Amino acid sequence: MSTTEARNRIGELRKLLDEANDAYYQEAAPVMSDREYDRLLEELRSLEEQYQLYSPDSPTHRVGGRPTKEFPTVAHPVPMLSLSNTYNSDELDDFDRRVKNLLGHSNFSYMAELKFDGMAIRLLYKKGKLSLGATRGDGTQGDDITANIRTIRDVPLTLSGDYPDNLEVRGEAYMEMAAFARMNNNRAESGESVFANPRNATAGTLKLQDPVVVARRPIRMFAYDLLIEDDNRERTQQQKLDMLEELGFRVCEHRILCSGIKEVHEIITKWELLRKDLPYETDGVVVKVNEERYRDILGQTAKAPRWAIAYKFEAEQAVSRIIGITLQVGRLGTITPVAELEPVQLAGTTVKRATLHNEEEIHRKDIRIGDQVTVEKAGEIIPQVVGVVLQEDGHRGDPFKMPHDCPACGAALVKLPEEVAWRCTNNQCPPQVRSRLEHYASRDAMDIDGLGEAVIDQLVSNGLVSTFPDLYRLSADDLVPLERMGEKSANNLIASIQKSKEKPFDKVLFALGIRFVGITVARDLARAFPGIDALAEASEQSLNEVHSIGPRIAGSVRSFFENPDNLKMIRQLKEIGLRFHSEEPGLVSEKLAGKAFVLTGTLPGLKRNEAKELIEQNGGKATSSVSKKTDYILAGEEAGSKLDKARQLGIPIITEEDFFEMIK
Repeated sequence: MSTTEARNRIGELRKLLDEANDAYYQEAAPVMSDREYDRLLEELRSLEEQYQLYSPDSPTHRVGGRPTKEFPTVAHPVPMLSLSNTYNSDELDDFDRRVKNLLGHSNFSYMAELKFDGMAIRLLYKKGKLSLGATRGDGTQGDDITANIRTIRDVPLTLSGDYPDNLEVRGEAYMEMAAFARMNNNRAESGESVFANPRNATAGTLKLQDPVVVARRPIRMFAYDLLIEDDNRERTQQQKLDMLEELGFRVCEHRILCSGIKEVHEIITKWELLRKDLPYETDGVVVKVNEERYRDILGQTAKAPRWAIAYKFEAEQAVSRIIGITLQVGRLGTITPVAELEPVQLAGTTVKRATLHNEEEIHRKDIRIGDQVTVEKAGEIIPQVVGVVLQEDGHRGDPFKMPHDCPACGAALVKLPEEVAWRCTNNQCPPQVRSRLEHYASRDAMDIDGLGEAVIDQLVSNGLVSTFPDLYRLSADDLVPLERMGEKSANNLIASIQKSKEKPFDKVLFALGIRFVGITVARDLARAFPGIDALAEASEQSLNEVHSIGPRIAGSVRSFFENPDNLKMIRQLKEIGLRFHSEEPGLVSEKLAGKAFVLTGTLPGLKRNEAKELIEQNGGKATSSVSKKTDYILAGEEAGSKLDKARQLGIPIITEEDFFEMIK
């Protein structure tokens, strides 16, 4: 492989893994299995080392996903690293050999603990009282979700027994399967959408803004680590788990001290059978060096500690036959092929359909109608076809051919040179219209209560709505004839649609569904441009100058505003009364106008959200990541890796005192 080919492959792998990270951590909707993710990550790491093509933003140097922008961001003084994964016994033995070689002896033990399939959280206690609850985020900083954490019954608000003034607890939030099923049944009966699995439900719940709603969800927690500011390096993992129980935390009973790697193998075999009888989902076993004094010697990589490893259980697989291949049409016209299967039991559910991802993936695996195929759940969630089980007679159907026309509307399908997906070119294709309306009405966009998938389907099918402006022309009389829509429900929906006119410019911008424009990008654009007209006239160059906007996003924004249908829609929404201009409440001055700040560490006199508010009130912008577009680093105590990156880039580092001088 030439250097150019390696660079191209590295770019492709980084993009795939970044998208997988966003889907898993931000959207709680995995798009690939853990094994596939680890395989791609290992390929990327190997290529980066072989060709010396490193980047600080590479997935090989990142942990998890970026924090959301809906909660205050908090730094993790001790990073919340992920664990290296292994799927076979030989790699586990290799881990054992590495530990022995680094220590120079075998005078240590292992603690084996079940690995939970939930959401990692961090708890901070001061003088025995819970003072902070946070998500893992990107490993160095996460979201402050203290109000939500307080609703979890397994999280003590006040500690029991003896405790130091400051201590940190780490654990896994999750839902038990029976409670999850009951919750989903209740949601279905109430006409609400159901969650795909317990992990999705947990992650989605803890990101809600209303703690009252969170309190109604059956979230549990197991504590698995304890951080204390003292010099006791003789403490063991076993002792820490015992201390957690004494302090009032719930600790998983399935943990065992192993004298060597042989016992670890035995317990893994035992627990792989046991997991099917557990009331919660587990996807492996975590193996840790028990003696804490050896952890500093063993150290860590940029991503994971060298003193621990996660042995992942094999994903459950089943064999079925493909009886057909259908095509799904997404919000932006993306065509996704789906395998229609003979029903098969897999991981406790009946699977009838499985994603085939795209045409190239079908040809790579040579999947054909009539084939016997192996199916597994990606991340134990999304059914996907792993490969073909070739039959002895060798008889197979014809190779798959992508049709030239959209299966929903008959319009021509196109594939852009830089993409693998085919797209429907008809903006009024019914599945696209339905998906766009669902996005428009979603909580993070216009938040139209009562406008769910079932109602939208009826509105589109009955020809009542095909564009966003059509929603505002509806009357209660139009809605009452719809199925399960009484007069009261109709009036409530009309009121909710009308109320959406009050949404600010950034919400409206996100709701429009411009490709690559998520919540954060929409907010950045709304701050950079005074209104929709200025944004519509902006060149790609001026768009590129906005923080967080790159060439891909800038090109997409320009394409959107060059479409006459989109401009017509915006004119109609303006006439209806939607807000298409930025409003900057509380702007004190423009002393920081055009300046981008990154906050790191703990400031002596300001909370992070207070500092961010002061920056914005004086015309500046507070961002979460350091880049060449960053103007200043506002640093406090225990500043993390952002400080190192800022020094490398030559970005000015200021204190809280310097900051107050700037806005005085």
